[in-house]
Amino acid sequence: MKLYKFFTLYLILIIFQKLNALILPDDNTLKKQIGQMLIIGFDSEYVDKNSQIIKDINQYNLAGVILFDKDYKDRNKVKNISSPEQLNNLTSSLKSLSNNSILISIDQEGGKVARLKTTNGFDNTLSAKTISSLDTQEASKIYQSMAKTLKNNGINCNFAPVVDLAINPQNKVIYQLERTYGINPQEVIKYSKIFIEALHSKNILSVIKHFPGHGSSLEDSHYGFVDISNTWNEIELIPYKELIKSNLIEMIMTAHVFNKYLDSKYPATLSYNINTKLLREEMGYKGVVISDDLQMKAIMEHYSLEDIVTLAINSGVDILLFGNQLSHQNTDEIINVILDQVKQDKIKYARIVESNQRVKKLFKNIGD
Repeated sequence: MKLYKFFTLYLILIIFQKLNALILPDDNTLKKQIGQMLIIGFDSEYVDKNSQIIKDINQYNLAGVILFDKDYKDRNKVKNISSPEQLNNLTSSLKSLSNNSILISIDQEGGKVARLKTTNGFDNTLSAKTISSLDTQEASKIYQSMAKTLKNNGINCNFAPVVDLAINPQNKVIYQLERTYGINPQEVIKYSKIFIEALHSKNILSVIKHFPGHGSSLEDSHYGFVDISNTWNEIELIPYKELIKSNLIEMIMTAHVFNKYLDSKYPATLSYNINTKLLREEMGYKGVVISDDLQMKAIMEHYSLEDIVTLAINSGVDILLFGNQLSHQNTDEIINVILDQVKQDKIKYARIVESNQRVKKLFKNIGD
């Protein structure tokens, strides 16, 4: 009888596995579902129907693109943005040549982190630190003006505001670049809401960053491994908790920071403990999680592409960002690596479907 039960269970398991395998769609469909989880950077001020980025968008149904003004390695070289007229032409072409709606994203925080610069004919913008010294009415006026500029230039997704706290004065990537509204979580929440509401008034998506907090770090994840285990404080979660409760946010960007007390093995972007257990299960976040640029050295120098995409997706990241600034990744390669991992069941197909459902909701909130 025991042997009979064993074989019965064994047959049930085999049948279940085969049925589960049948759930996978054909390769082309699956590739498009994977593409919905990618935002890709490219090197061009202009695009046409023969541009590789347009081919990639339409072949794989990419979630979107990210635009930069300058080439990261050669600051004298234009990457995507040289003037308002050129940018308008570029974003219009991206939209008209794409078969589906796409996210046209940018880092326009204000101050030193602004892709739309006065040197290229755009209005001057103020840093978060400067904004925090103004009253709320003036801050709102400034952010409404910024949102209007983004809208007028075809941008529908802004990787801002930064909700990191000004905890560490030695922090070169957040504090010293004046990207934070201050050390008081309530002040950060107050000005972040003003920024987010201004973006929403123009149907522009907002992305708050960098979860679970980058303000206490000593190093910059662009250049290598960043350990915040002994500097991070739980108060850095407060802006996220309050903004999640407000139902204002659609997207949260992860940080490539390591905290052994939150995850003893992986940095936040690759951590199931942080992105799923902490952010989703404990804090109740239901929106899209997007990675910071996966080509930063904090990630790319320590993991293979196969491990990066597998760990990130399995951790709960819904959109993978490849800026193609710090290095260049072929979109075909990224798609095929993920495809292979799904076929091997190293990435559950259910995660792809789940992320697609979240990403599709975003497009209901953006303008043309």
